[in-house]
Amino acid sequence: MAPKQYKALTQEDVDHFLQHGWVKIPGALLPEWSDKFTQDVWVRLGMDPNDKSTWTRDRANMPWHQSEKASVVAPKAWDAICDLLGGEERISESSYEWRDGLIVNLGTEEWANKEVDPRELDNWHVDGDWFKHFLDSPEQALLVIPLFADIKPKAGATYIAPDGIQYVAEYLKEHPEGTYPASGGGFKFKNLIPKCNEFVECCGNKGDVFLLHPLMLHSASRNHLRIPRLITNPAVSVKEPFNFNRENPEDYSLVELKTLKALGVDKLADKITGERQRIRPLRIDFWEPQVQVELDRLLAHAAKTGEPVRSVHANGVVFLDDHGAKAGSELKHAPTPDAAEVARLKAIFAN
Repeated sequence: MAPKQYKALTQEDVDHFLQHGWVKIPGALLPEWSDKFTQDVWVRLGMDPNDKSTWTRDRANMPWHQSEKASVVAPKAWDAICDLLGGEERISESSYEWRDGLIVNLGTEEWANKEVDPRELDNWHVDGDWFKHFLDSPEQALLVIPLFADIKPKAGATYIAPDGIQYVAEYLKEHPEGTYPASGGGFKFKNLIPKCNEFVECCGNKGDVFLLHPLMLHSASRNHLRIPRLITNPAVSVKEPFNFNRENPEDYSLVELKTLKALGVDKLADKITGERQRIRPLRIDFWEPQVQVELDRLLAHAAKTGEPVRSVHANGVVFLDDHGAKAGSELKHAPTPDAAEVARLKAIFAN
């Protein structure tokens, strides 16, 4: 049987993903788009890049102002995403665009000379704060991390725990009723970290793009060097739930194959027993007023410099259409928000 042909991934990439659950695509984010998406970051933050005394927050997850198709911004990364998920035809159209909702890690002086064991990081989680989680959930089909600046070791890179994919998959298999995200009072996947022994610091050069299995445990790390770390996390969804019981094994996506491998099976016929559910992410509560804060700064900067206001919100804040949600859909929060998680999110999503 001839090996599958991929648009971007090499056989080495495929083997690495099936073994470790992640792959790095060097230089996949085009520099002109990296520069465009970051040119106003300091204005939006209200900080001076040359004066650390103005860096009043160590981390910031910012709302978005600009967008463009991923196939334009990072064509090689988009091809690799399609390779991992079984073809572009399986991917939801809501995933076609990348945005400048930057995730910034500036660090603090407190951590400059300290060592931190990855297990002790405070932000271990699995992505997907807008839906109820099942093993086959289509909403978060891949975790994507484009690097908008060089990221050196000890400079705030995302840490991942590749061997944790097994434990997350096992938990979801054992809980077909599903779980809300931790921020909504659901299972705290960070509780699985003590089982993990493999930790990887996602360092690289500006333009590199990491593609990670959707069940990858990951955490922000301490930026000891205080070199500004700039990334985004564009979510990728698929149109249909993952299928772990395909009649033709050739039809499995690489993500599905990695999930099955993590569970130690060739196929899985289990069905979910809970109801799939979209929820309103808590971060949107913080982002909605934050958009106006950032817009006011952009407007003031434009008035002072004569530069254009580079924002879709320039004529008024538009609906954030989070992950394909429609205006007026009136999504509700998970029923039991976790107070500690709410406080943690407020610290990074609100200014």
